Amino acid sequence: MAGTPGLLRLFLILLCADGQVSPYGAHWKPTWPAYRLPVVLPQSTLNLAKPHFGAEAKLEVSSSCGPQCHKGSPLPTYEEAKQYLSYETLYANGSRTETQVGIYVLRSGEGESSGKSRRKRQIYGYDSRFSIFGKDFLLNYPFSTSVKLSTGCTGTLVAEKHVLTAAHCIHDGKTYVKGTQKLRVGFLKPKFKDGGRGANDSSSAVPEKMKFQWIRVKRTHVPKGWIKGNANDIGMDYDYALLELKKPHKRKFMKIGVSPPAKQLPGGRIHFSGYDNDRPGNLVYRFCDVKDETYDLLYQQCDAQPGASGSGVYVRMWKRQQQKWERKIIGIFSGHQWVDMNGSPQDFNVAVRITPLKYAQICYWIKGNYLDCREG
Repeated sequence: MAGTPGLLRLFLILLCADGQVSPYGAHWKPTWPAYRLPVVLPQSTLNLAKPHFGAEAKLEVSSSCGPQCHKGSPLPTYEEAKQYLSYETLYANGSRTETQVGIYVLRSGEGESSGKSRRKRQIYGYDSRFSIFGKDFLLNYPFSTSVKLSTGCTGTLVAEKHVLTAAHCIHDGKTYVKGTQKLRVGFLKPKFKDGGRGANDSSSAVPEKMKFQWIRVKRTHVPKGWIKGNANDIGMDYDYALLELKKPHKRKFMKIGVSPPAKQLPGGRIHFSGYDNDRPGNLVYRFCDVKDETYDLLYQQCDAQPGASGSGVYVRMWKRQQQKWERKIIGIFSGHQWVDMNGSPQDFNVAVRITPLKYAQICYWIKGNYLDCREG
């Protein structure tokens, strides 16, 4: 890749473009499917004791339960689904609540995972990740929607004041990780020489490099499916969290959407960008094919390293109602799994799919009104 900077630049320009450029021809467009979505509504809220913030931040989750393990597990009952989608809210002052939910027009999922990992390995053969350099790309959509958490993970802007990330970035399944009470979200911005922002001579405002500008988090939501299950049982299926910022970020954000079946994804591929810890300070973009799926998880071999956890997994498809192309977040990059494939161990990176139930829950966290969450 290093020998073809011109081709890489052209590729990134096309990726940033919102025009109707499609590799599929004029007569076929991968189209966002229409779903009949359920409703997830709060029923009761209890005050909880202030938590301990003693867990070490884990930048990835490992599990040995693969696609067949998940596909063979029983569907959750209605009561179990309500328990998993009930959620805990942590506020900036350290107070905490637990909210029980009701579900209407239920669409059940499936899932089970267990926690046992082997040697860390998240690069598959030739490293196919792209480090994104230059403010022309970093400050443009979709790369500008990727943000860094002060706990070390990645998140994605999904509304004016909201960031979607992985639950394990702030909670280990038992308690909150160190630093969560003063959690901040970092936005890459140009760093100017000579205090250029205030200078009259615009030539002095020459971008030298990028730096993070941080915004404090007002509150966080974590589903009880993660807190009850962690990476054992059903936990990995619920490895997602929503952060609400103390003030709007004033950037273009990416909407969430219900994850279509893998065979309906354009080229069978997914995309995501994150702050991999082996490339400090760099935003790293990658795309790859989906290898397998369950109702709650996507299995792929996108090259990734710890720090990319929490990245929003997205695709770009045709929106029939508005007659335009639109990118949406359809999952959250979670971590790594070793899978027994007919007696031979194989490793995958795993993303949590946004199912209709998860969409209804996350959308309600953002909007506060289920009537605004009827279209996924």
